[in-house]
Amino acid sequence: MRRILKRRKRVSDEILPVILAGGAGTRLWPLSRELYPKQFLRLVGERTMLQHTLARLDGVGASAPVVVCNHEHRFIVAEQCRQVDAAPAAILLEPASRNTAPALAVAALRAVRDDDPVLLVLPADTHVASAAALHNAWRQALPLARDGRIVVFGSTPTSAETGYGYIRAGAPVTGMGEAVAEVAEFTEKPSPKLAEQYAEAGGMYWNSGMFLLRASVYLQELRAFRPDIHAACAKAVAAERRDLEFVRLGDAFRDSPADSIDYAVMEHTRRACVLAADIGWTDMGSWKAVADAQPKAAHANTLSGDVIAVATTDSHLAASSRLVAAVGLRGTVVVETEDAVLVAAKESVQDVKQVVDRLRGQERGEHRVHTTSHRPWGRAELLRQGDGFLVKRITVAPGESLSLQMHHHRAEHWVVVHGEAEVRRGDATFRLAANQSTYIPAGERHRLTNPGDEPLEVIEVQVGERLSEDDIVRFDDRYGR
Repeated sequence: MRRILKRRKRVSDEILPVILAGGAGTRLWPLSRELYPKQFLRLVGERTMLQHTLARLDGVGASAPVVVCNHEHRFIVAEQCRQVDAAPAAILLEPASRNTAPALAVAALRAVRDDDPVLLVLPADTHVASAAALHNAWRQALPLARDGRIVVFGSTPTSAETGYGYIRAGAPVTGMGEAVAEVAEFTEKPSPKLAEQYAEAGGMYWNSGMFLLRASVYLQELRAFRPDIHAACAKAVAAERRDLEFVRLGDAFRDSPADSIDYAVMEHTRRACVLAADIGWTDMGSWKAVADAQPKAAHANTLSGDVIAVATTDSHLAASSRLVAAVGLRGTVVVETEDAVLVAAKESVQDVKQVVDRLRGQERGEHRVHTTSHRPWGRAELLRQGDGFLVKRITVAPGESLSLQMHHHRAEHWVVVHGEAEVRRGDATFRLAANQSTYIPAGERHRLTNPGDEPLEVIEVQVGERLSEDDIVRFDDRYGR
């Protein structure tokens, strides 16, 4: 995670991947939450969407990637990179979500400090069936990007999707054959009728959200069409600071309008061209898309987890924590998590966002966090909550430690289930083995550390009048929180 790129010459043919990992993924609720959105989920295969994106860079000959993400997700990004032995050149932290145009702007502004590389822009939440075909498309597009064109990769529609953006191809680009054309028009999320027409018409492509372009070209076009975004991002980069292995952007980033690359630049520029890429691309923006990307079981069903399907066809059934049994369903999505269950018609899955909006409006928590929350030191799983008490299972990774902290309104009881714990309570420091416990009174400074080489599991029982996370006073924290 700490590898730094060497200073390079001003003019460069180097490819710098920029992975945009700041999406919210509201349409994949309840599996996707604000603090654990879809790019960090295992939706296809054993890797997460972010890890699949990193793996696609193998064999491309590109430099170490830059990852742009929300500051709340920084430790998830770092851990998932570590799990696949990836070493980003930088992880840029957005203080607030502002969509893809500002996210790419800060990466481009930092890139032109040393040279003017070609940026390979990759969303972290899309599925690609053929990495080899994708690499061929990138190689085909590279001369165009080096020559100042903005290349967007298009996928031939296989159905009338209303949740995708569409590109209308214009005249072929001279010298590039039929595979590359000028961009005639962008259309974002068309009506069902229009989507049907696009799927049947020739010369229409789904917008993959993947681009190849020079950093300076993007900045020139952004300054011309959205100078307000460019100005805010320039100030944010000028005020950046290091935080552990991360780069925190300045608060001026919050002043940038939220806009996509498509709306801010691609709909206006004359440099855009589309390359038709038969790569098996899917925007994992709905449960139907997730189902389509997975292998089919009997009766065209897609099944995940502990599931029994009886007289059920063309349905997606996913269980996370308990048995899900379905009888007589047709074209239905059922997604079970520990604290919420989604049941939806496949044809209506684009409307799942309305459920999230209602949860947010009712000030509930199910849209934001799972019962299991991921922390830089491990994870905490909510087991039970009632009037005046809360029970969690805390797992601390080897060598990691919670912050030195204190609570005004609650006491805590810790029982070690597995491993060995080092406990600081007030001025005393002692160790607990499995089946041993301790009590932390309200107002007492305390810290939990795992000194061993295997995960430490502790059952924590909180008792008090206020059990929320805002009743934490940190005195020392190795993660800079």
